[in-house]
Parts: sequence; structure tokens; C-alpha cells
Amino acid sequence: MKQKSPPNDLALVLCGEQGQGIQTVEQTLTLVLMREGYHVFSTKEYMSRIRGGSSSTLVRVSGRPAACPVDRIDVLVVLGKGTMTHLEKRLTKKTLIIGDHAVLGADARVVDVPFSRLATEAGGDLFTSAVAAGTLAGLLGIPVEGLEKVLADRYRAKGSDMVEKNRTASGKGHAEGRTLADRLRFKNPLQKDGRVSALQLHNGGSAVTFGAVAGGCNFMASYPMSPGTAVLEGLASHARDFGLVVEQAEDEIAAVNMALGASYAGARAMVTTSGGGFALMTEGVSLAGMIETPVVIHIGQRPGPATGLPTRTEQGDLELALYAGHGEFPRILFAPGTPADGFSLTARAFDLADRFQIPVIILTDQFFMDSYSGTPPFDLSPVNHERHIVQTGAGYQRYHLTADGISPRGIPGWGDGLVCVDSDEHTEAGYITEDLDVRRRMVEKRLVKLRRLRREALPPERIGRRDAKTLILCWGSNRAVVEEAVRNIADPSVAALHFSQVYPLWQGTSGLLSRARKVMAVENNATGQFARLVLRETGFPIENQILKYDGLPFSVEEMEAGIRKRLAVKRKNRGKRGTP
Repeated sequence: MKQKSPPNDLALVLCGEQGQGIQTVEQTLTLVLMREGYHVFSTKEYMSRIRGGSSSTLVRVSGRPAACPVDRIDVLVVLGKGTMTHLEKRLTKKTLIIGDHAVLGADARVVDVPFSRLATEAGGDLFTSAVAAGTLAGLLGIPVEGLEKVLADRYRAKGSDMVEKNRTASGKGHAEGRTLADRLRFKNPLQKDGRVSALQLHNGGSAVTFGAVAGGCNFMASYPMSPGTAVLEGLASHARDFGLVVEQAEDEIAAVNMALGASYAGARAMVTTSGGGFALMTEGVSLAGMIETPVVIHIGQRPGPATGLPTRTEQGDLELALYAGHGEFPRILFAPGTPADGFSLTARAFDLADRFQIPVIILTDQFFMDSYSGTPPFDLSPVNHERHIVQTGAGYQRYHLTADGISPRGIPGWGDGLVCVDSDEHTEAGYITEDLDVRRRMVEKRLVKLRRLRREALPPERIGRRDAKTLILCWGSNRAVVEEAVRNIADPSVAALHFSQVYPLWQGTSGLLSRARKVMAVENNATGQFARLVLRETGFPIENQILKYDGLPFSVEEMEAGIRKRLAVKRKNRGKRGTP
């Protein structure tokens, strides 16, 4: 479905090979545009290689909040030969395509901008990204001074020569962009918004990172695996600032067991990984369930099975996280939909893990982790740092049977008691047992925590009217695209529910669904994993599903078309005799 460009929204896309500085342009341009008073959203798709291939970045600039991708391309900057082939279906006659004929060859569709020559004049090919950023800023009428300041801040640590060459390159590109705007009579259609000055630029990776810090995380162990690595890098970069211990383990099995050891000693511990790494951690997850030791696990989802598409996005690991680990034990699954969610839910995860002595899993995905948007300052008011740790006495029992299943948690060295934990079934004191009556009571002790977890589950966020008869269910990173599609459809009978906690489900979910005439589920997987979870937990079947599993996120156009198609079927059926 082709969508006309709204009067207050522009979609800028840069494409090229890996290593050509596309992400540098993205990060520079988004920050400059925000400082100028525009709402921004950016996301990227890239191949799993260091050099070559075809990658692209979308920078969406708007006069109103925007937080999801669109298919349309208003301005396309091409930096590499042959790299725009996979974008052909998104181009229209109105798309302004900018490229260097000396690199791409003469092309009637492409407006010639000598990126390579201007970069060479500034100091070499390394500065092509600065030329490209300057060209776009000039085209949009952004003052060059703002661009120079952002580049100076970015490269100051690399010395004055690097700063000066980037300033020169961006200036040359800016002049070219202004000339281009005059020649094409291109006018910036965007309106500034004074509220943007209060926003901060975050992606999912930084949101989860700062949420972990706010939640009191002081130990991280991980083995690098994209896209979860962003949290490892984020916490490592702030380790000295916040007194964190960050360890790159030799593999994922070691990482989760290090985290459990740190938690046993009293730390607030975390691991970050992707689906393939989490698969190796499942025995450790089961160990956490048996020894009732808190741990927070972040999973940045990407398409599987096996290595799959390691740099693309998917919501295919919900059931892996839900059922991981042998045996039965409670857990919580969060799925943030915005950077603000990523911050608050990660902080909340540490509190709940400590309170209930369970693993808490945060499910994100590559799209969420790598997408930037303007975000209000994170809210610190609900952050809870209560430790839920007791000083032990001489007769301390680590697994003392309680009505709510939560035993007083002691740590070694604080008090006179022995803190005995064991991966075998154990007595209240923590010693191995094969007493079957004790086994039954310990299983019930662990599972009874689910009652309180269900009572404290977060309700879904409603998007639209409370009396809407069609409900669209989404979870995790699909929140913004569903919200914009619902807004574009502008049908008061259509609303959405976004679930940021996917397990345990909020207890009122069944009632919400039963009052709707039609329910749809939106997911980035092939089998409708969340719809199956809803059926399991509520008994409510969801037959209308909008699924995508090609490794890319939903665009607004795709989502809107999918919803409209199902609404049309519904209304057609309702017109038939005998159809309710």
C-alpha cells in the first residue's frame, strides 16, 4: 500500500555498504534535527558482515511525535553502487534520489552530488559521512553551525585535526545541499515543536542499560551476541561511574552461572543475550528456579532457528522464554514497547526478581534495540532499591516454608546462619533430600508465588476508546506502529491493547477480550506465539492474526493495510443474513 507523504513528515533513507558511515550520518543527523526542534525516529537494517553488502537507515523527521518506520521514501541518499536494489519497491516518482555519479554511474533518476570529491577535498573517503550529513542538513535548511557543534562534540576526543576535517566536510556538503534545494525548489515542509527541547535521544539499548542502573544492578556477566550486546557495552561503559562489575564470560553457560553466583552473594545480577545464547542458558534458568535465586535476563530477539538472520528482527522467542528450563517454577516476562518502558520495566525487573526470588526475563528485539527516538526524561520516582535480604540467625533455614512461598533470603557472611543452597531437591535448611513429601511441599512453595505475581501483573495499555468493539492486541516493539495505524484509520470502533507484561498476564485480560466483537493479534513471528499464550491463559481464541517474519519490522503502511483488510472482512460478514 502506497502512502502519500503527510504535510508534516519526511522519510529520509540512506543506503550504502557496511563501513561507509551510514550510522554516523544517522546519529549525527538525528541529534542535529532534535536540537532544531523536530521530532525524529531512526531505525536501520543491515547485513551480517563488517564490509560490503547493502544496508540502509531510515531517519523519519516530523513536526509531531513519530516512533515507527514507514515504507515511503521522500529523500534517498545512495552512497554505494548497487546498494539501493532492495529499496526499489519503496521508490515512487516523487522520491528525490541523491548520489554520486562518479561512484554510481550516470542514472537519470539520481541527482548528482559529488560526495567522493568533496570528501577527498576535506581529507579523504573517511569524511563521506560528514559530507552526506551536511548535504541533508543543507537541503532541509538546517543551519550549518548546529551540525558543526554535533560533529565537534562527537570527534573532540580524536583531536582537533579530526574535528576540523569533519567541520570542513560537513560545510562542503551543506553548501551543496543548499544549492540543491534552490535548484530543485525544495522547501522544508516540517514545522518545529517547542516541546522537543525537553526530550532525550534514546534507543532500546540505552533504555535497558539505564533501567538496569536505576534498578540497582551491580553485576553483569555476558557473552557478546547481537543485539543483546548493546546492554553489555552500555553497562561496561558506565561501570566506573556506578560501581558495576561487568564480566565478559567465555560463553553463555558461564555467564548465567556467574550471575547466579553473584546473586547468591547478594548482588543484583543481570545477563544479556539473544535467543541462541539464551538456549545455552536454560539449565542455568532452571537452576535459578530451584535455588530460588533472583536474576534478570535480557533477550534481544532476532530471527532463528540457529544463527538465522543475526542482524534482523523478530518476536520468535516468547515461547522459548516462557518454557525455558526443565521442571516447573515461576518467572516473569516483560516486553517493553517504548524506550520509557525499557527503562521502567528493567528497573522493575530487579525489584521483582529480588522480592520473589525468581528469574525475570526482558524480551526486546533488534528493531527495539537499534531504533532511536525522542523520549521524555526517564521517571525515577517508582524505582525501588529495597534489598529484601535478611541478617541470618544461628538456626536460619534458606527455604523455610511460608504461606506466600517467599522464604527470608540471607547471604553468606551477614549473620550467623549457614546459607545453604542446592540444585537437588532440598529441605528447608537447604540439604539434599529424597523425601517425597518434602518434594511435594517444595514444589507447591515455589509455585504459590504465581498467585501474587498474577495479582501484581501490569495491565495492558489501551490505545483508543474504551467502548471500541474491535481490539488489536500487540506486545513489545509493535506498540508504536499499531498506535499510528489506529490513529490513521480513525475509526472509533477500533482500539488496541499493548501488553508490556506478557507473563503472567493481567488477571482482567479475559474480561477485556470477551467484551469485544472482534480481536486481532499483531506479532513478528510465523505462528502467533502471543495469541497461543492468551488462549492458554484465558481460554480466548484469537483467529485473526497479522504476522510478519521476514526479518523486518512492520511499517505503518503494512499495519494499516492489514487492519483495514480484516475490518473489511468483518463488515462484509456482518452484512450477511444469519451472521452475528
